[in-house]
Amino acid sequence: MSSDEKPAASPRSLAEALRARDDARLAALLRSRPDLITPVPTDLTQLATRAGTRASVVRALERLDRFTLQTAEALAVAGDPADSGELLGLLAGDAGDPAVAAALPGALDVLREQALVWGEDDRLRLVRTARELLAPSAQHPSPTGLGPTVQEATAGMSPGRIQEIVTAVGLPSTHDSVSAVASLTGLFGDRGRMSALLAGVPEDSLEVLDRLVWGPPYGQVTADPAPRLRRLLDRGLLLPTAPGTVVLPREVALHLRGGRAHRAPEPVPPAVETAATHPPRIVDATAAGQAYTALATVEELLKDWDEGGPAVLRAGGLSMRDLKRTAVALDVSEPVAAFWVELAYAAGLLASDGEADERYAATPAYDEWREAPAAERWARLAQAWLVATRTPGVVGGRDAKDRSLSALGPGLDRSAAPEVRHRALSLLAGLPEGAAPSADSVSARLRWERPLRGPQRDQDHDLRERLARWTLSEAELLGVTGRGALSAHGRALLGASPAPPAPAPRAGSAGPGDKLPVHHRHHRPAGAPGAGPATPGEPLSPAEQAAAAAAAARLLDPLLPEPLDHVLLQADLTAVAPGPLRRPLADVLGVLADVESKGGATVYRFTPASVRRALDSGRTAADLHAFLAEHARTPVPQPLAYLIDDVARRHGHLRVGAASAYVRCDDDALLNEILADKRSAGLRLRRLAPTVLATPADPAALLEGLRAMGYAPAAESAEGDVLIARADSHRTPPRTAPEPVPDGPPVPDATLLSAAVRAIRAGDLASTAPRKPTAAPAADGELPRTGSAETLATMQAAVLTGESLWIGYVNAEGTASQRVIAPVRVEGGFVTAYDHTADEVRTYPLHRVTGVAELEPDAE
Repeated sequence: MSSDEKPAASPRSLAEALRARDDARLAALLRSRPDLITPVPTDLTQLATRAGTRASVVRALERLDRFTLQTAEALAVAGDPADSGELLGLLAGDAGDPAVAAALPGALDVLREQALVWGEDDRLRLVRTARELLAPSAQHPSPTGLGPTVQEATAGMSPGRIQEIVTAVGLPSTHDSVSAVASLTGLFGDRGRMSALLAGVPEDSLEVLDRLVWGPPYGQVTADPAPRLRRLLDRGLLLPTAPGTVVLPREVALHLRGGRAHRAPEPVPPAVETAATHPPRIVDATAAGQAYTALATVEELLKDWDEGGPAVLRAGGLSMRDLKRTAVALDVSEPVAAFWVELAYAAGLLASDGEADERYAATPAYDEWREAPAAERWARLAQAWLVATRTPGVVGGRDAKDRSLSALGPGLDRSAAPEVRHRALSLLAGLPEGAAPSADSVSARLRWERPLRGPQRDQDHDLRERLARWTLSEAELLGVTGRGALSAHGRALLGASPAPPAPAPRAGSAGPGDKLPVHHRHHRPAGAPGAGPATPGEPLSPAEQAAAAAAAARLLDPLLPEPLDHVLLQADLTAVAPGPLRRPLADVLGVLADVESKGGATVYRFTPASVRRALDSGRTAADLHAFLAEHARTPVPQPLAYLIDDVARRHGHLRVGAASAYVRCDDDALLNEILADKRSAGLRLRRLAPTVLATPADPAALLEGLRAMGYAPAAESAEGDVLIARADSHRTPPRTAPEPVPDGPPVPDATLLSAAVRAIRAGDLASTAPRKPTAAPAADGELPRTGSAETLATMQAAVLTGESLWIGYVNAEGTASQRVIAPVRVEGGFVTAYDHTADEVRTYPLHRVTGVAELEPDAE
């Protein structure tokens, strides 16, 4: 049967249902459940088996939206098989619900696409493992709150007791328990007769049922139940499951609920509410300003760590004391400082140096990054943030072993972070331009899209909610959003299409960006109309990420301020930069002066220490005067010229080297002055010669001590040359950015999907092709077995007739497989044939062929 033909009858198994799919739908299944092709199944039967394993089913259920999961839960309490009418009744109730009726076909399509449900609408079957996971049981209560059926609850009950219940509800007695239970089930499932039965139950007994109706359905009773409980037990409205425990049968609960399996079905996703609306131009300008601030902050951070940053903790990471110092240096809070540190690390700009006294420092990639245009630098940071699994928001918390989580340390990876970031920003992309959502509505929408299950549900919900809120605040810090609304370059970063126009208010509308329920678009098969990289919630491939980052950089570039090549010098020894400075000017000025304030304009202050720092870097007084004259729009103030000349006159007069350390100076009077100064006592200086002093202190301590005393010493090498101190002298060895920790197998690309589908189809052809009977027929799943002479003769005959054969083959690694081949040539102990399984011509050694069988004529 070709892949495009439809079966004449309903499928009898999941494997048959998968066999009836075309290649596009099969590829959609493998894309939505990538664990199914790790490794690639040999045929569709193995694919169906793998799709029904517990781990795979749990993973698939955890990725369903709330209504699709409610549909699966309703199927788990319905008959097996169930028809769409019964399922609709469980979801919409006796009164019906147009929204549920409209959303149900889409939810069933998703469940079928995910291979969690198979069969036509009149015979819907939930995969057995999914039914076991979702069906109510005493050990694992169902989210529906329903209990066992009458048949399940009476499984251990004595026949006499069952007959007593049947008689008590007015049914005729039967000859066996099976028919009695069936009669009782029919009564409880009949709305009219059940209403009549409950009409005769006193109000106090009905109150007991009301407390159990929405779950949990179990209750405790004493050995001598109260009359209100006895009446319910006598009529079978409560059934004992264990000594002292009773349960409300599923059929009774459904009647009391009006036929609904869930208290509140949620067929429509919650609307993402707009908290404020701003002009798009203001949003983009605000985001661009914040993007520029982000670049400046990262540069300031790494400049502060240029000569070797904080030490690495023994367990890895940054100490809280160093994080506080970094926060003070950046003038931000500690959580924000942790974000910038982790962002630089995720972008590969920061790492540990690997030395014996391990410290953090900039990487060589940082120097390359600094030379790139500003928009490209921002795109690299934003892209690294978008896909990173490291989560700075958890810094300061405790791990499972009650250890503190530190910035740059282990234990910060949260696999759900990239998905939550991308999805939260995609929700913003679905709003009109300039619309800023409320954080609560974004969280509510994400909870609907991924309701989660299991014992970790509350903890995971809390994490995802925090991730969503961190995403909104971090996107604002980074300049992806402006005033809470997604910017144009932020939209391009996601690979999203232009924002939709603001919709007109409409009663019952789900809100902007919610024209379709998520289960119609979030799981749309590849190649379906409207599918593509711009579909909200779908992650981008690496090639698409690169294209999106380039597009975002192009949109951001004209919004960033143009770098300036001048400053304004003032008489109070300050310089004002009215905007961002070009790289060479900013680098030199950052050494020559200290930043006093930042904002729209940056104010630099010249001090003796900053001028000495510039002289230490190898520049002369004449170089500094020429630099200021070239880049100042105003004349160089006299106080600044005097400051430079005065520091330069004293700079290098003293020379410090290693003895442990020594000071030499041609002016012995100056050395006398140092020895006489009480502040030099801590240096323990002694004279070795008229122009040389020595100390047991190291050169760095001696330099700092003399500078604190007001002198301007210069360090020198062993050859007597002045050592030039450059700010960018310390770099780590080449480092790669940290790899994100994936949440399960990666989504396969189109090439892998196409190859996997071809391989599965070919393997299925080999395993299901009709074969002619042989003298020693192989059992199902076993390889054919024939002698070498018979194998050779059959191969040679097939070359002459052009027939296809079914063979068993064992490769050099000992792996056995079955194949369908059309032999072309047999010679030298090898057979050359067209392999239908691999869809190519191959050569096989005959000694590795276990056996051969002819195919029936209609199978070729």
